[in-house]
Amino acid sequence: MASPANKSLNVLVIGSGGREHALVQACKRSALVEGVVAAPGNVGMEMDCPCHPLDVTDVPAIVALAKKLAVNFVIVGPEVPLALGAADALEDAGFAVYGPRKAGAMLEASKVFTKDFLVRHNIPTARGAKFTKAADALAYLRGETYPTVIKASGLAAGKGVVIPRDYEEAARAIREMMDDKIFGASGDEVLVEEFMEGEEASIMVMVCGEKYVILPPSQDHKRVGEGDTGPNTGGMGAYTPTGVVTAEVDRRVREEIVEPTLRGLKAEGIDYRGTLYVGIMVTKTGPRVVEFNVRFGDPECQILLPMLKTDPLALMHACATGTLEPSLVEWKGGATIIVVLAAGGYPGDIRKGDVITLPATLPEHTSIVHAGTRRDAAGRIVTSGGRVLGVVAHGSTLAEAAGRAYGVVDTVKFEGMQFRRDIGARQLKRDAASRK
Repeated sequence: MASPANKSLNVLVIGSGGREHALVQACKRSALVEGVVAAPGNVGMEMDCPCHPLDVTDVPAIVALAKKLAVNFVIVGPEVPLALGAADALEDAGFAVYGPRKAGAMLEASKVFTKDFLVRHNIPTARGAKFTKAADALAYLRGETYPTVIKASGLAAGKGVVIPRDYEEAARAIREMMDDKIFGASGDEVLVEEFMEGEEASIMVMVCGEKYVILPPSQDHKRVGEGDTGPNTGGMGAYTPTGVVTAEVDRRVREEIVEPTLRGLKAEGIDYRGTLYVGIMVTKTGPRVVEFNVRFGDPECQILLPMLKTDPLALMHACATGTLEPSLVEWKGGATIIVVLAAGGYPGDIRKGDVITLPATLPEHTSIVHAGTRRDAAGRIVTSGGRVLGVVAHGSTLAEAAGRAYGVVDTVKFEGMQFRRDIGARQLKRDAASRK
């Protein structure tokens, strides 16, 4: 794996969430980085590097900013600019880019495209049917067993999936997506899938064509309430590694999902360079694909980068420039966890503008990433989004990491703050059982 000369990378990180703050932090730790800037950034990122205003849906503006700042490497964090062709435009302008071109980003931009791709290449996934008319979907749903899964085909900020328990709930979801347009054009086409029984896991793959590096398997916690109760969110926390991905499951993920996917992309003329996020369900018959995303997960990115002994920036640059050598990648041991601190009302109508109190110092092996934060007129850090902060901690065991994380959580204050105290609970039970 060819690495750039020391201190030769000037990096632009596109995005404003916790994932992008984690990427900025990784850039700052890298011996290869001369400078890092972010756009548009958030308060936490402003503390670590210069930030520049940017509409991430304006692809020409992204290219213009990269030129103005004279960077030589661009990391595109969120899915929307990738789906709009940001990587294509940046590469065409001469920049090295971590993130797939528009053709590859279709794996997240269209759930129907992905379902057809999976079927074409015999990759295990749920049975499904696609619809462009609400009446057809409703007729199909009358013959379905429940629960079932309904997905808006387009991008919906992680909120376009409903798991109805009966026909009435399913019909309401279809009408909201297709008639009421609660997700805009993303609901013009919907996918109805069978409900897969099992336990979910997140598999992040750093891809350079057919070469790849799989990061340690992780598990996200989507429900807002403890015990996996309440509505789905963008993620209330995550941990890695997860024991649900056994050595046998890992082998099957590689042989039955990752490698056929990369061969399929190549066969269809797509040179994929960036992160491929494979959401899997570990069922009784083996791992099956739930969904693909085309960027690091949020909050998974925040826990996976610290697991790398190899410089993550060197890996991303190698993927972008076609020089990835997977055999040279080294890992740290132990476990990492993130606890998300969300605003009051999340994931519904959220509180904004609440003053945040942060600890003056952090214990070793912990960090805080910012997501929904801004400064008010008085210069105070206040809440500005649903997921406000993430507390990250590493430890030799998950129990140690969790203890460190929750120790920091208890020092953060803002009105309405909500979080889960059971992040990693399934794995902690597995660990306890294995010790008996």
